[in-house]
Amino acid sequence: MDLQECRKELDQIDQQIVALFEQRMKVCGAVAEYKISVGKEVYDADREQQKLETVGALAHGNYNQTAVQELFSQMMTISRRYQYEMLAENGQSEELGFEMVDSLEKQGVRVVYQGVEGAYGHQAALKFFGEDADTYHVPMFEDAMVEVEEGKADYAVLPIENSSAGAVNDNYDLLIKYHNLIVGEVFLPVTHALLAGADAEISDIRTVYSHPQALAQCSQYLNEQGWHQVSFANTAVAAKKVVEDGDRTQAAVASEIAGKLYGLKVLKPAIQNNKNNTTRFLVLSRRQIFCKNASKISISFELPHRYGTLYNVLGNFVYNHVNMFMIESRPIQGRNWEYRFFIDIEGNLEDIAIKNALKSIEQESRNLRILGNY
Repeated sequence: MDLQECRKELDQIDQQIVALFEQRMKVCGAVAEYKISVGKEVYDADREQQKLETVGALAHGNYNQTAVQELFSQMMTISRRYQYEMLAENGQSEELGFEMVDSLEKQGVRVVYQGVEGAYGHQAALKFFGEDADTYHVPMFEDAMVEVEEGKADYAVLPIENSSAGAVNDNYDLLIKYHNLIVGEVFLPVTHALLAGADAEISDIRTVYSHPQALAQCSQYLNEQGWHQVSFANTAVAAKKVVEDGDRTQAAVASEIAGKLYGLKVLKPAIQNNKNNTTRFLVLSRRQIFCKNASKISISFELPHRYGTLYNVLGNFVYNHVNMFMIESRPIQGRNWEYRFFIDIEGNLEDIAIKNALKSIEQESRNLRILGNY
């Protein structure tokens, strides 16, 4: 056959496939009606696995067997989404346990951040809550999470990612260890300066102190100088150390605001690699709330170490027309080569499409957590 004849035959086959697909979806609707009447779960993993093995055995050759199983896996995924929509239309949509509020309380609240005054976390807290906010600091990021979980603070402000250095991995782990929820975010432009004592010059410097993320964000300049780089818990704490030591061979990488606060001079401004350097901070609360105009959702889940599991879960966003902003993974403690995924999506927990997608993911993954809608 020539190309045109092949295309004509494919068109005829495709018409049959579409007709059979619509017939299949009609039967799936009847299945959904039965499940609604008896309260049966939509997702049946054992049944789907048996089905995939059966249809795979009908195909000829390894390639076709694998392809047919993938095709039917997608069809069953589509069928599941359709059934979830029918459940929602019959008033059986998932209750997610969050309370919707008009806005966040910002007056008369206590806000905790990691570090000391002048730290970027302090600046982020003031940017989100206002210059008159009642803020206080703790030594470690985990301390801030504990303060909120125990009710000593109303909110915590923690960095989660930077446009140059990437994710703050330890803080992703804290989102799982504690049950505080994300209720807001703030983007803080970060400009790092090289700070030292009043009598120091660049030629005197031998050692530079700062947070590991700040050192990474300024790696080009610092590596060119060949200075010894020492990690500290916080940029402002590093600045404070330089003041306390009074050693002219020491410098800190921190904000100019921290420099003014601790009486250090700027040896060189804006030494970060990326001049548009920005850090994203999360605002966390122990309350399970979201604002009615919230438009971003953060979730996490685990998947079995099996072919196609992540692909199938991400399909829940595709078929529900949900936009995904970000995906990160973190190793699961005590389980080698298994990972927990963190995903940010666009939407509001009141959206039917979001509820459908999250219900499907809950059925197809392990330990789904909605980390917040903000």
